[in-house]
Amino acid sequence: MAILCGGTIGGLLLGATPGLSPTMAVALLIPFTFHMTPTHGLMLLGAAYTATVAGGAISAILLKIPGAPANIATALDGNAMAKKGEGARALQICFISSFIGGVLGILVLIFLTPVLAKWALGFGPSHMFWIAILGVTIIGSLDSKSVIKGLLAGAVGLWIAMIGYDSIQGVERFIFSEHLEGGVHIIAALIGLFAIPQIIEMLEGGRINRQYQIIKVQPHSIVAAFRETISKTRAAVIGSVVGVVVGLIPGAGGQIAGLVSYDQARRFSPNRDKFGTGESEGVVAAESANNAMVGPSLVPLLTLSVPGSPTAAVLLGGLLIHGIFPGPNLFVEHADVAWAFINSLLVGQVLMLVFGLYIAGLAAHVVRIPPPILASGILVLSVFGAYSVQSSYSDVVVMLALGLGMYFLSKYGFSPAPLVLGVILGPIAESNYVQGQIIAEAGDGMFAYFFTGALNLFLIGLVVASIVYSVVSEIRIRRLEPRTGVAS
Repeated sequence: MAILCGGTIGGLLLGATPGLSPTMAVALLIPFTFHMTPTHGLMLLGAAYTATVAGGAISAILLKIPGAPANIATALDGNAMAKKGEGARALQICFISSFIGGVLGILVLIFLTPVLAKWALGFGPSHMFWIAILGVTIIGSLDSKSVIKGLLAGAVGLWIAMIGYDSIQGVERFIFSEHLEGGVHIIAALIGLFAIPQIIEMLEGGRINRQYQIIKVQPHSIVAAFRETISKTRAAVIGSVVGVVVGLIPGAGGQIAGLVSYDQARRFSPNRDKFGTGESEGVVAAESANNAMVGPSLVPLLTLSVPGSPTAAVLLGGLLIHGIFPGPNLFVEHADVAWAFINSLLVGQVLMLVFGLYIAGLAAHVVRIPPPILASGILVLSVFGAYSVQSSYSDVVVMLALGLGMYFLSKYGFSPAPLVLGVILGPIAESNYVQGQIIAEAGDGMFAYFFTGALNLFLIGLVVASIVYSVVSEIRIRRLEPRTGVAS
């Protein structure tokens, strides 16, 4: 229990630090497990993994700076709630939703592992390509008042993702500075696009920044937070189901789970027009999804030795260090270690809820810090987070450059969320398309590989439905504008 408590608290704090993703948090803790038993070592890593995913929402809600890519969608409504003085309420709902999604994900891991492992193997490059395209279709409406501006921002993100060397063919692209030779790392882009504009906005008002002075932290009942979260059943179910499905797909990641569930919850919500303005339903959907992803992402790892996410790949290293080789025989040869690890993830969700709700009451006071002091602290953490990813000075330069560019773009109504989504989805779409092309040329051709098969057709149907829904919604909103006076 001491190890689980330490891992949970440490994970929450590391997750709240911009740039320290769950993958990096687990990697930093691996050396501490060298002298532990395999069971205790994996318990520490598992508790840190689950807590870090939830902890990233703290900075996302209070500062609109996601602690990790998985918390991008949380910032959209969570920060709007914080600016209304509802930071404590937003954090409480966040951790309760994380608990609901996380528990469901772990239960899926416990009861359905053998069946789902075979299903996860069915995803190939063509399916991953269409999943990435599905993510691209929601770019236009993501945290943007204009679909055109959202699509333009997403296109810029896709271009940024192409900078550097092609990972498959080794071709040099768009390298006009030595700082871009290694490409643009997603963490450096995430910090730069979200944190730097916030820092500049905090400082541009001088010593007296009225925008931030009016923010007050209103206390909120935990019981009321439970009732509100439970009342958002639709968003919690959508988020949990999307998180489980995305978690099973190797390489998809929590950022896709959070964004897709947020988009789907908005489409099925009667309050869809309130999303982005402080709608708690958006927080419930995003956080239940990125935590429901944790358990299923370990299914292919434990049964097939195939990591389902970058963090699962680091956990694979932790298993191998202790002489445990994942695979079909794991639950036979090392059943005691495997089940202790899985059960500790379940206990870790409870601890994450308890410590998270306690931290929520304290963390909400961050907005009371004077803007100049808060901005300087965020800048230090941002530089540290960007540099620590690859120990590269170039990442810091890229972070600052992207941040300055995003600051000026935000003045013209552009949002960082579609841009970051483009950066995330670019490598997934490109690498899987190139791999699929190579496979198709050796088989029946491009059309047969990408446009046939039940799973391909199902994903293509989702893409078409997403596009049609976005177009219809845009037309409906424009028709209602003259009647409601929104345009004026």
